[in-house]
Amino acid sequence: MIMKNTMKKIAIAATMAVSLLMFAGIASAHVTVQPQQVPAGSYQVMSVRVPSEEKDTNTVKVQVKVPDQIKVSRVEPKAGWKYTLEKDAESKITSITWTADGPGLSDTEFTEFRVNGKVADDATELVWKAYQTYANGTLVEWVGGDGADKPASVTAVTAAEASSDGHGHGSSAGASSGNAEGDKSVSSGDSTKANDGTEAGTDGKNTQSATETAASADKNNDGGNGTASLVLSIVAVALGAIALLIALTRKKR
Repeated sequence: MIMKNTMKKIAIAATMAVSLLMFAGIASAHVTVQPQQVPAGSYQVMSVRVPSEEKDTNTVKVQVKVPDQIKVSRVEPKAGWKYTLEKDAESKITSITWTADGPGLSDTEFTEFRVNGKVADDATELVWKAYQTYANGTLVEWVGGDGADKPASVTAVTAAEASSDGHGHGSSAGASSGNAEGDKSVSSGDSTKANDGTEAGTDGKNTQSATETAASADKNNDGGNGTASLVLSIVAVALGAIALLIALTRKKR
């Protein structure tokens, strides 16, 4: 009888642990920008990572507001997607919108959109506000502060590296396009003007793209952060389950 009660308590604790892990996985599926830390004054390849979460519908459009403290100069073409740029009076890119040519992303998929740019010398942080649109018309705004249900992704900016010349920072492989006049405006013979006065780039003809080294560096960076978060979540859930089991046992006695 005692064994039966003990097994029942363990089953309850295990169910709670699984539920908590599932909730943690859902809560962490945000639109994020990698890397999460960059030096001031450096050229960087920034990756906008977009998971699709809504059931029975697809992500078909993603808009990202470019922070004032980074000057984006190039956008990497992506098969199946086209992009549109918005610029201010000084021709600085202020917003990028990616729109799916096909069905977009299902709820089991994610993708990354990459851009190249220079972080301002006096930058302290980069706040990336994103707007995710689904085929059913749902708009998810990733614009909240730290701790919000739908937070904006924030890139911390550290002091400039003394040995850096501003091109090709190694930690995020900015060299892939830094030496190619990284601070100039986006230009390509295959880009066309959109009806709303913005520039629309094609998804396979732009000549500027980041190297495989940049992709590896960004993914490794995010992979470490994701693993650490998962480990901490598992430890927390395990401790909670043990505490619950002890409490139930004592109450029984």
